[in-house]
Amino acid sequence: MNYTSVEIIAQRWKLSERRVQTYCAEGRIAGAKKQSGVWIIPDDAIKPMRLSGGKKAEAKTNPLNVLSLFSGCGGMDLGFEGSFRVLKECVNPNINSHWNVRKENERWVYLPKNRFHTVFANDIRPDAQRTWTEYFAKYGILPDTYHNQSIVDLVKLQKSNQHTIFPVNVDVVTGGFPCQDFSIAGKRRGFDSDKSHTGKVREDNVPSIESRGQLYMWMREVISITKPKIFIAENVKGLTNLKDVKEIIEKDFASVCDGGYLVVPARVLLAADYGVPQSRERVIFYGFKKSELKPEALAALSGTIIDAEYDPYPIPTHCERPGNTNQLRPFVTLRTAFVDLNEPKAAIDIDQKKYSHAKYMGRHCQGQTEVNLDGIGPTIRSEHHGNIEYRRLSAEHGGKYAMELENGMVERRLTIRECARIQTFPDDYKFVLPATRGEKSVSASDAYKLIGNAVPPLLAYHIAKRLEDNWDKYFK
Repeated sequence: MNYTSVEIIAQRWKLSERRVQTYCAEGRIAGAKKQSGVWIIPDDAIKPMRLSGGKKAEAKTNPLNVLSLFSGCGGMDLGFEGSFRVLKECVNPNINSHWNVRKENERWVYLPKNRFHTVFANDIRPDAQRTWTEYFAKYGILPDTYHNQSIVDLVKLQKSNQHTIFPVNVDVVTGGFPCQDFSIAGKRRGFDSDKSHTGKVREDNVPSIESRGQLYMWMREVISITKPKIFIAENVKGLTNLKDVKEIIEKDFASVCDGGYLVVPARVLLAADYGVPQSRERVIFYGFKKSELKPEALAALSGTIIDAEYDPYPIPTHCERPGNTNQLRPFVTLRTAFVDLNEPKAAIDIDQKKYSHAKYMGRHCQGQTEVNLDGIGPTIRSEHHGNIEYRRLSAEHGGKYAMELENGMVERRLTIRECARIQTFPDDYKFVLPATRGEKSVSASDAYKLIGNAVPPLLAYHIAKRLEDNWDKYFK
């Protein structure tokens, strides 16, 4: 079959390109499909008839329920919910025109709400719960949606029949199981973590299924209880380089529900490829419930090479050096990401006022370098104050921004808001919070750790939109 472009079909049918793309998204053009994020249409396609009364084709818009594990402050959850602002340079309309992004002003755009709705979240950090519940209230999500308990304890409660912990009718389970034991920045103890499921140092050295490095197995338990149509797990790239850990985790996930899930090969995604101004790399695992897949989807996802039409991984939208004929946009730089941010002394936003005052320790230590404003940012780590990179070094310490120093700008590390911008959290997400109504305060030190632990919301949005686009293609 020969295919042609939306542009040619639009000219042939005397329609706008947007109208043709809408017909494709509504499934009204037989054989139309996406290739590398762009709609292509059979050359002999028939123009759809206008719907009587000007009514649009009925689309499946029922909410898809998401159960979130190891939620932290909600980077993955925010991406699945949608409805937040990002800088316009972070979105590529050449590839994602069907997102129907709304322009807010010359610098910011608004990403629309997705079909996904969070019905459960959990984490062991009280500060994560505090920031999450404060922000997600805007979606009408109640505070008791978030469970400030270990996944191990929650599963045990459910299985003991003492409480019904996990909701029914779950469509998606997501989880960024703890990564410290697989990260190259840590001790890399992997499955043999010296920490318990509550994050405390274990008192014995006996291997345990309840150690922090084994918590993905408890995510597996939740999957077996809730039986979602799909699960998505996330971890650090370092996991893929640690013996055969990736393959072990894939096999363990695939064995859930007596082999009822098809786990496609995990893949490492570079956040900068999706408009995030950061060098962050994360490995993503997908598992599909076999009995819910359409036969053609099961066949496609089971292949050694997955056809682009069924590939669950989002399509890159940015690259370091796009060519003249390339639809990709250039990486988003820190200079772009920090637009309109005042220096801390002049800032109104408390998260821009707050930054680490830890002293410079020399280039031999982690986090003692100055960020490159004309490149992407470093991976924001879940670190204490002394390991946060510098926004600006003094001339004495090798600072390169001479004009800023001449204008009296002081040596300082990245602020909380700058780290949040690098992660693509919207500015209305507040991290530093005072104690109120008996709830725990969230300090700047807490905020750095929460931001560093999170999935970039824009990367999560790409994952969610790709799944949303393909949902009816995958499932019965």
